[in-house]
Order: sequence, then C-alpha cells, then structure tokens
Amino acid sequence: MSARTLPFLKMNGLGNDFVVWDARAQALPLDADAIRRIGDRETGIGFDQMITVEPSPAGADAFMRIHNRDGGEVSACGNATRCVGRLLMEETGRDAVTIETRAGLLIATAGPVPHAVTVDMGQPRFRWDEIPLAEEFHDTRAIELQVGPIDAPLLHTPSVVNVGNPHAVFWVRDPDAYDLERFGPLLENHPMFPERANISLAHVLSDAEIEIRVWERGVGLTQACGTAACAVAVAAARDRRTDRRVTVHLPGGPLVIEWRESDDHILMTGATEIEYEGALDLADLTFRRTGPGDTPILEVVR
Repeated sequence: MSARTLPFLKMNGLGNDFVVWDARAQALPLDADAIRRIGDRETGIGFDQMITVEPSPAGADAFMRIHNRDGGEVSACGNATRCVGRLLMEETGRDAVTIETRAGLLIATAGPVPHAVTVDMGQPRFRWDEIPLAEEFHDTRAIELQVGPIDAPLLHTPSVVNVGNPHAVFWVRDPDAYDLERFGPLLENHPMFPERANISLAHVLSDAEIEIRVWERGVGLTQACGTAACAVAVAAARDRRTDRRVTVHLPGGPLVIEWRESDDHILMTGATEIEYEGALDLADLTFRRTGPGDTPILEVVR
C-alpha cells in the first residue's frame, strides 16, 4: 500500500459489522469527522463500529480501540472483541489471546466450530453509580423509568447493568411490536443515563432462550450487539427469569451467553466473518476492495 492508502478488513459478528485497522506500527490518522464519513452506509464503507488494533500498554496481545459510527469512542464491544480475537489467534497460531480495552483485559479463545470465538467479558456491574445512573437506586433489577402515559406506559421498569458499557433492558412480550427506531434515541439520551445507554427489548422464550432487539448508543438499530446480549442474559438470570446459560437470539443470529457462577464472569460465544479486504484512500476517503472474504488475512493485523 502507498502512503496515501490504508488497508483494512471489513468484518462482522452476526451482522454487527466493523472496519478493522492495524495501527500497531503507525498511528491511525483519522479524526471523528473522518470516522463519521467512513461509517456512512450510503457514501462510505459503512459500519456499526470502527476498530483500531494498537500496541497494548498493559502487555496484552493488542489494545482494541472502538469508535461508534457517530465518531464517539466507547469502552467495549463484544462482537468486535470476538472478531479481533479471531485475527490475533490466526496470526499467532494460539487458541487464546488477551485483548486490552478501555473496559479492561479480555480473553478470547477458539470456539467449538471454525471461526467461532468465545470471549470472557469479565464481571457485570450492578451498582447505580457503576452503570452509571443519574440518581441512586438500591435495586437495579428494575428502576423507575417509563415511556408513554403514566397510567399506561408503553415501556417501563427496565433492568440496568454495565458490562463494559451501560445497558437498559425492557422486558416485553414481543420485541418487534415496538417502534424501537423511535423510542431508542429518546431512551439512549435520557437524563437518567449520563453516559447514554444501549437499549434492549427482550422476551424470554424459555429457561435457556431469549430473543432481543437492540438500539445501540451512537449506532442505532443493529443486527447484533454482543454486550447487549451479555447484559440481557445477566439481567434475566439475576431476576431468575432464566438459567445462567442461555442462547440469545438477535436479528443477525444467536449468541451463547454463560454467566459463570464460579467467578461471575460472562462468557460469550458466536460466529465471526471476514467480508472482504479493502484499502482506503486518505485523500478523499474513498475505498476499494482488494481481496476476498472469510480467509485468514494476516497482513492487515500483524
């Protein structure tokens, strides 16, 4: 590649899609405006999150920096961690790697089938000031928050939890029955959430299955959100709605989530996909495809 172009990978985890850059040898020269332009699905590459793989100050295999489509940086993205974990495992030939994020150190391991990856997402946080919320609640399994008339709210009393980022989970009978594209921005930016929040509509199918739809802060409606799946699974088990191991069905496909009783760590397992290799022209932020998808493309992340 020339000095005017940057190689990248387009990847996804269950349709939750990413542009992945290798910035371990040289810093990525993209500001928030450029990120928004690249993330535009009409005029740019298009993505839910932009992922930058950098050297790890903590001595992990890599540091993973995450920007949402709106250009804002966030601390955690479970599906992106699985995708980067896959790349690093293919690069090193190991079946486990450690990834540093703003949310802490995460361990990715090879999943039960090719291209599946399991990530240890660490422990959930439930205290109101850890989520964080704007006011104190002693029990975050159901907080006082609603959408709609006081005597007949459309959505109400969500469970809230932090799994690297803030999540609010509304329990409903049919996630498709609500206009999440309308309610999502209002709830994401509600004064209750000083750092904004990811919003999930969840329906428990059985002790071992949940279906959800997600409005992701800084992104919007998404095919899949790994941290949301973790948040919903933990909130369900905490409230005894399900067992501690469940399959969470998202529009893009299933994730298996286990909230391990021995240490309270959350394990998330699901598929990853390399869509294609590409190159970005730094002069005008146009891009072109340079290679095929779903093969071990190690020259980008090495």
